[in-house]
Formats: sequence, C-alpha cells, structure tokens
Amino acid sequence: MSEALSTSESTRSLAPCDGQVRTPLHRPWELDKLWRVELVLGPQGANAKADHAICIPLCRKSGRSAPVATTQPVIPTKDDESPDTLVNIWAPAAQIATVGIFIMLLGICLYVCRPLLVPIVAAVVIGVTLAPVVKIAARRGVPPWLTAGAIGITALVAAAIGVTFLANPVTSWIARAPEIGAILREKLYWLGRPLAAIREVQESFLPATGTAIAVEPSQLGIVTPVLAFVTPAVAELVLFFVVLIFFLAAQMDFRRYMASFFSTRDAKLRFIRITNDVEQNLASYVLLVTVINFCLGATVAFGAWMFGFASPVLFGLLAMALNYIPYLGAACMTAVLFAIGLVSFSSLTYALAPPAAFVALATIEGQFITPTILGHRLTLNPLVVLLALAFWSWIWGPMGTFLAVPLTIMGLVTLHHLFPPDESRLPM
Repeated sequence: MSEALSTSESTRSLAPCDGQVRTPLHRPWELDKLWRVELVLGPQGANAKADHAICIPLCRKSGRSAPVATTQPVIPTKDDESPDTLVNIWAPAAQIATVGIFIMLLGICLYVCRPLLVPIVAAVVIGVTLAPVVKIAARRGVPPWLTAGAIGITALVAAAIGVTFLANPVTSWIARAPEIGAILREKLYWLGRPLAAIREVQESFLPATGTAIAVEPSQLGIVTPVLAFVTPAVAELVLFFVVLIFFLAAQMDFRRYMASFFSTRDAKLRFIRITNDVEQNLASYVLLVTVINFCLGATVAFGAWMFGFASPVLFGLLAMALNYIPYLGAACMTAVLFAIGLVSFSSLTYALAPPAAFVALATIEGQFITPTILGHRLTLNPLVVLLALAFWSWIWGPMGTFLAVPLTIMGLVTLHHLFPPDESRLPM
C-alpha cells in the first residue's frame, strides 16, 4: 500500500510544467516529441519485467516530463500516418521514373544518331569478334597495327570479289523484274479479288482529293534519289572500315583506358572480366554460326542447282546471309524461293517444292543442329531474340536486324556479371 502511494506521489510531482493535461495516445510514434520507456507495475517492485509501454511528452522549457501509465497497447489510427511510410512509397516511384526517362532519352538518341552510330557499333561488334585473332598474332610477335591492317585489307578485297562475282547474276535478275512481275500476277490471279476489296476499303476511308495530274519524271529526278542513298552509304562504309581498323589495333589500350575510370580494384577486375567474357562468347557464337550458315548455304546452292534455278550460288549466299537473322531470315528466304518457283515452274505443286524443302532444312538446322553445337551456354531465349529483333529493326532498320543478336549477347553477358543469378531453385 505504501509502495502504491509513493508511486502516485512521485507521479504527481512529475506533472507537466505548463499545467495542461497530456493524453497518452498523442502520436506516440513521433520520435521528436515522444519517447518510450518501460514502467514497472505491480506489487513485485523493481524485479518484475515491464510488459506495458507508456509515452512521456517532453517539456521543451524545463526538461521535466510527466509519465502516464496505460494497461492497453498503443494502436495507431488511420488518421495518424507516419512520414516514413510516404517516404518508402515515393522513393521507389522516383527511381522508376528516373529509369524510365533515361530509357526514353536513350531510345531517342539511338534513333536520331542512327547514321553515326550504326557503322561505329557494327565496327565495334565485328572488332570484338575478331579480337582473338589480333591477340594470337600479338603473341607470335606480330604488331597489332599490322594485323588490323591485314584484316581490313582482306575484308575490302573479299567485298570487291563478292560484288564482282555477284554483279552479273544480280543484274540479270533485276533485268527480268518486269517479266517476273507479270508471271507472278498471272499465277496469283486468285489474289486479285481480295486485293481489290482491300483497295476499295482503303479508298472509302481515305478518298482521293482533287484530280491527279500526271507529270513525266525527268532524268535529274531519277538520279537525285540514287545519289541521296549512295552518298551516305559510302560515307558510312568508310567510317566502318576506319573504326574497325583502329579498334582492332588499339583494343588493349582502349580497354586499359576504360578500366582506369573505375576507382576501386574490384570494379576494375569486374570490368575486365565482363570484357573478356563478352569477347569469348561473341567470338564463339559468331564462329560457330558462320560455319553452320556456310553449310546451310552450300546445301541451298546444291538444291537450287538440282531444281534447275539460274545462278544457284546466288541463292546459297543469300541463304547464308539471311540465316544470321533468326526466324525472319528463314521466312524471307522461303518467300524468295516460292516466288522463284512460281516463275520457274508451270504448276503450283512444283513451285511449292523448293520452299517446302528449305523449310524442312531450316527446321532441322534451327531446332536440332544449332542448339546441339552451341550448347546451353550460347542458346538464347526465343522471346528475347524476337523482342531484340523488333527493337533494333525499328531503331536501325536492316542493319539493326543483323546486329540484334550480337548486341543481345553482349547485353546478357553484362547483366549476368552485374546481377548474377540465384543458384537456389525455386519450387515450380
């Protein structure tokens, strides 16, 4: 009894300095106004454990406080919201918004700077692929500049030989374009009615305004688009070869220079591991895919010769080049073989034989041969490949289509090092 009286008297002596009544539920979680202590209750005295919490308002004037005991736990209400909760909500939202703005600006920059970035990125990708050749030659005592120059000259000579060899068959097929068009219209006459219906629907939604006036094109008007296409193409080709030679010659110095931007030793080692892994994976992938595509092109050339097509080597080279583009390349080659089959054969059944044979060959190559040779480490997810093809084709056109897979490999290898996958398997 005496203990209870002493406790109540001490509680009265610690009354607030301003004489106002304080409520024990006045925002107990605000650390700048309240602080939590444990109060020993019950007749057992100081040895009993505190199982209730009290909140003591601070008096800023005198520093004295008034403890108020409660036997019920403090439960926050809906009106009392902690500022920390708002911070936890808005901080991730701000980070997501920043990343989204960066991605949008990066896409705009890639699209606007396409004439400059396409030859540079293509030269860097091919340079990373051919980097092991320069390293092997450097170990044998050959200077990197000499090796890079030899590779550049070899590429130029190969391109000149290819253009010279393919000029005659390509010119002949272009000269036969009107004849091929007439034959295709004759063979595909059954498509005329659906195309006419589509044209009528288009004219109903977008009617022609005014009377069209036929203007005879001048020779200067024909030459101007050709010059507008050839001039940037030549400039981009020159930029590509210059960047390729310089990148191959100074790749090791460039790698050391880039590593010097990182401050810590661990960051520098990670950068070196990423570049080495990217170089190894990309070189292995391109080498194996080139061998597979060469065998596929040789098989297609032999099949075109067996079917009696003119210029079978041209079809073999076309199949080899298009097979670097997953899925889309095989579809384009199938359409080309079907068109040539319609021109070469009188029956639709015989015209379907070459594309059907190529579809069977491409299926065997894509589903069995290539995954077996590349293995699991270099096999890409089909969804990722399709998304990469769609994105880079939209941004950079045909060159982006060819660069989609190498850029995807470089990006996946980098992400694997920066964010290593968890080894533990989740239940399915």
